[in-house]
Amino acid sequence: MSGDFVSYEEKDAAFFAERRLRRHAGLGSLWALGVGAVISGDFFGWNFGLDVGGFGGLLIATALATVLYAGLCASIAELAAALPHAGGAYSFGRSAFGPWGGFVAGLAANIEYVLTPAVIVVGIGGYLGAVFGTPAAAAPLWWLGAYALFVGLNVRGVELTFRVAIGTTLVALAVLVVFCAAALPEFSWEMALSVPPDVGQSRFLPHGWLGVLWCLPFAMWFFLAVEELPLAAEEARDPVRDLPRALGLSLATLVVAAFCVLFANAGVAPGAVGVGVSDEPLFLGFRATFGDAAGARVLSLVAVAGLIASFHSIIYAYGRNIFALSRAGYFPHWLSRTHGENQTPHVALIVGAVIGFFVALLIEYSDAVFGDVPVGAVLLNMAVFGALISYVMQLAAFLALRRSSPKLERPHRSVLGVSGAWVALVLAGVALLCLFLNPEYSVGVWGCVVWYALGIGYFALVGRHRLVLAPEEEAARDARDGG
Repeated sequence: MSGDFVSYEEKDAAFFAERRLRRHAGLGSLWALGVGAVISGDFFGWNFGLDVGGFGGLLIATALATVLYAGLCASIAELAAALPHAGGAYSFGRSAFGPWGGFVAGLAANIEYVLTPAVIVVGIGGYLGAVFGTPAAAAPLWWLGAYALFVGLNVRGVELTFRVAIGTTLVALAVLVVFCAAALPEFSWEMALSVPPDVGQSRFLPHGWLGVLWCLPFAMWFFLAVEELPLAAEEARDPVRDLPRALGLSLATLVVAAFCVLFANAGVAPGAVGVGVSDEPLFLGFRATFGDAAGARVLSLVAVAGLIASFHSIIYAYGRNIFALSRAGYFPHWLSRTHGENQTPHVALIVGAVIGFFVALLIEYSDAVFGDVPVGAVLLNMAVFGALISYVMQLAAFLALRRSSPKLERPHRSVLGVSGAWVALVLAGVALLCLFLNPEYSVGVWGCVVWYALGIGYFALVGRHRLVLAPEEEAARDARDGG
């Protein structure tokens, strides 16, 4: 079978029997997965925006990111209910633009989900190193231990995966509540506006309006990966009803957390100028509010739960992304084999971890290329590159399907409609361009461009001849051709 310059292989029932997932998640589990995937953004990563744009620049960028994610989540909520399959971005892109569109969207999401845990594990190493006083050279050992533990938990079964997601997410939110309740009353504009302004600029926007643009990737870190929820469609008990609701509840939780943390952490000692270059910003905040006593260290150790929640949840995401792309033939088929007893995509989980770990190592020890720029900030911009391309593709797919497939059954419709998708699409395009504006981080982004180009080359030469009519492929083809 062929078309769209691709060809399909016939697979028997045994092929799909080796690639089964198990339904388990309800609304609460999906909410925990959505919030948990992102909550590390409140503990680490966002703070680098203070250095490149100051408090005012990051505040404005966070407001813009909120609008972007509102439009994105509203749009993919409609798509997830209409196309409830594990492919996520790839499934939506495939439905609107055919197999090539599916791969372009799916590969971009793959870059995001493989690199995001690498960003987070650097933060985990930073926090644990600060708490236990280990030397910086020991950080990769923390990374390796974290990957081994949480890939193992994800392999053990979807039930355990979601139990851990719920537990770590609730602990992380509790830590944020304790921190914000203590720090917000101590907020000081002197601390928040402590980044020295450039000549002719204000303390509110120390690097001018260009600094706002530089802040966008870091502001997105407050929300990045909430869009992973559609990947859980084949493991949700009622995806049509629960996925849209979980997306809305997750985003609402994250918006409140983002603005509270921004004010609470930047407004206490050492202020924006110190927090903006730290690998453990919340540790600094705890030390400022509770003193440099054992209590602050204990709370900071508990704060690692926020990073762990996201690390665990996004390991889940890249596992399902690789699984779906492999099951449909976009990636090599062997990557989609699931564990015989646990029915989890163990091969995809292990391969994604190996790639993420070695990318973090490569950047950590490439001083000649990246200099003294924090490895977490470089990885963050690389992950955002993949995310933004997938956002552009998903929003474009939403708009295209609204026009080309009016008869597609839509159990849930976007509350923001076409206009919300257009606003989000424009903001995503602007943010994508902004990634190339800051020379300190653009080297890593260009590395992702090469990675992306090589992936497209693989599909052009090999992958497009080995596609399989997996469930999401059949549904996507019907949506596109049948309307």
